[in-house]
Amino acid sequence: MANITKKVSWSSRGDESGPAGEETPLLNGSEQSRPLTQVHQVLRSTLRGRPKEIPHNEKLLSLKYEVKPVASKIVIFSIIGSMRTSQCLIELIRASFLASLTHIFSDIVKFTEAGGLSISLILWVVLNCVFVMLGAIMVAFFEPIAAGSGIPQIKCYLNGVKIPRVVRLKTLLVKVLGVICSVVGGLAVGKEGPMIHSGAVVAAGVSQGRSTSLKRDFKIFEYFRRDTEKRDFVSAGAAAGVSAAFGAPVGGVLFSLEEGASFWNQMLTWRIFFASMISTFTLNFILSIYHNKPGDLSNPGLINFGRFESEVMEYNLYEIPLFMGMGALGGMLGALFNVLNYWLTIFRIRYVHRPCLQVMEAMLVAAVTATVAFIMIYFSTDCQPLGPDHNEEYPLQLFCADGEYNSMATAFFNTPERSVRSLLHNPRGTYNALTLGLFTLTYFFLACWTYGLSVSAGVFIPSLLIGAAWGRLCGILLTWADPGKYALIGAAAQLGGIVRMTLSLTVIMVEATGNVTYGLPIMLVLMTAKIVGDYFQEGLYDIHIKLQSVPFLHWEAPATSHWLTAREVMSSPVTCLNRIEKVGTIVDILSNTSTNHNGFPVVAQVSADDEPAKLCGLILRSQLIVLLKHKVFVELARSRLSQRKLQLKDFRDAYPRFPPIQSIHVSQDERECMMDLTEFMNPTPYTVPQETSLPRVFKLFRALGLRHLVVVDDANRVVGLVTRKDLARYHLGKHGLEELQLAQT
Repeated sequence: MANITKKVSWSSRGDESGPAGEETPLLNGSEQSRPLTQVHQVLRSTLRGRPKEIPHNEKLLSLKYEVKPVASKIVIFSIIGSMRTSQCLIELIRASFLASLTHIFSDIVKFTEAGGLSISLILWVVLNCVFVMLGAIMVAFFEPIAAGSGIPQIKCYLNGVKIPRVVRLKTLLVKVLGVICSVVGGLAVGKEGPMIHSGAVVAAGVSQGRSTSLKRDFKIFEYFRRDTEKRDFVSAGAAAGVSAAFGAPVGGVLFSLEEGASFWNQMLTWRIFFASMISTFTLNFILSIYHNKPGDLSNPGLINFGRFESEVMEYNLYEIPLFMGMGALGGMLGALFNVLNYWLTIFRIRYVHRPCLQVMEAMLVAAVTATVAFIMIYFSTDCQPLGPDHNEEYPLQLFCADGEYNSMATAFFNTPERSVRSLLHNPRGTYNALTLGLFTLTYFFLACWTYGLSVSAGVFIPSLLIGAAWGRLCGILLTWADPGKYALIGAAAQLGGIVRMTLSLTVIMVEATGNVTYGLPIMLVLMTAKIVGDYFQEGLYDIHIKLQSVPFLHWEAPATSHWLTAREVMSSPVTCLNRIEKVGTIVDILSNTSTNHNGFPVVAQVSADDEPAKLCGLILRSQLIVLLKHKVFVELARSRLSQRKLQLKDFRDAYPRFPPIQSIHVSQDERECMMDLTEFMNPTPYTVPQETSLPRVFKLFRALGLRHLVVVDDANRVVGLVTRKDLARYHLGKHGLEELQLAQT
């Protein structure tokens, strides 16, 4: 009975730790007496009278401690959805640059028509190289984590891996400015991936109520300063980024579920959907002001694929096998794209690892892209008449008669988004088969070469453009078919073959085109593309995650890993700490570079002969650093009568950038002091017997979001420690189950 009363009293005390911090419980012990709560009184009267059942009281469990966190979450998700400033900034600045570059393009056209081909080519190459050089310098020299689309990094972060600097303010600034330079520089890239990354960074910053980069703390949202809460908000930011990019709020939620968050719950679904809808509303409101139509909220996303007419998009039953065949073709082309990019990325890791070389490679790609486009335009004879049906915003007359425009030139001078829209909606006869074939081949290799450069760039729109080109080519070859709908199927097949998305991409395509009629064909196409592509090679994001050596955990353990046990995968011997440990020992352990674990089992007594000791709890490296910083030593607590007790707020204030152990000064006298870890350790860490199979250990990590799992023997003695690195090194290779080597870098 005494034990029961003690447990209820401890639970009541824990409930008083609200987010505000005023009533935070004292973590290192407090001798203050507390008044008995209603729970104590009811339980005590129950134990005395021994009734058959405890009297029901609806106020026994109060929800007052949960109201403020729930309300704060709603506020944060609203702010995340409304702060689409970065996406709008990317689009508006890019549009302004393109409008000003139109005059430069007209000068290039004049030089070309006058016979100055070399001057025109030099102008175009220099213009592209200048913008790309600026974007590459920002990424290579100031923030390398801002390179690429950012989706693989966000995917790893939501999987539970702490990627350094991935959600910093500096990363956001470089990402926004870098993607503007990449798009304006004429590279075969898109801005959608960077939009998703920037949305995640905004969400991470807003949810913490402070900026560690600017060293400003607004003293709000302190309750959410922990990894689990922060991951949920980053998921909402990624979903809001998709919603703003494609005008697809439902697709954004499904993207966050399929490609992003590894830990999901029902409450998180509607909150992320709420943030996505707010994101769409905010974007429409800002664009209505930009287009001088305040209050007009009918604008689609930043990437507008246009609306299809229902009679044009009709399809018959016999066309479904044709669509699935295009899906298989998209899977094979996507696998080829990924294989080529894989070997190219390995080459870059080995030989192009210096920042100056990375900038030079980016400029080389920009120059080659402009040169190849110029040569293809020069030799192209695809001249189309200017009429009321064409949808080109910048039709160029290069090497064509009056009243005509060059289709190849328009495709290269237009932004990739406009080119996709023209391929989807232009009438039959707008492009000839030779133009589409050459454009597909050229843009395929340019996009493959571009992805992985030290620039901020995405792969969504280039993939859609490649697929729309060869899909429209298929529609032209089928003389009885409308080429626009086959361009849509080809775009979905190519993007699905590269990134291997199914559910979310289906909804994104349906929402972006505003036509639910093709929901089933697009789904079948994406499933076919994924099945065929997975047979040859993994998805592009998974490839880059592996090449970065990130310990990413997939949904399931390798199929042939059931014979492995926790004893075979665990790290051993384990560095353990006593419940009352010497300060000097703790400092030496944390300073030792070979001890790279962030969790340390606390045992009853570490023996001199390294024999296993009985487990008492688990304490984190970050907790030990905070304890050392605040000098929470047993001798000091005894010598000071009015010492301030360490509170939970002290740990939250140090999150997420805990100071390194080298920055904490511990004198020689303090090294001889003792530290009591009992009040700060987790007394009930997750443990498994050493005979537990690897799939079961894997499921524990994935379902519970663990970082450390203690392996014990029959006597509850510590024999090893399993981390996500120990699990991620086992994967299914060409010759069965393979084990990767662990490196310190």
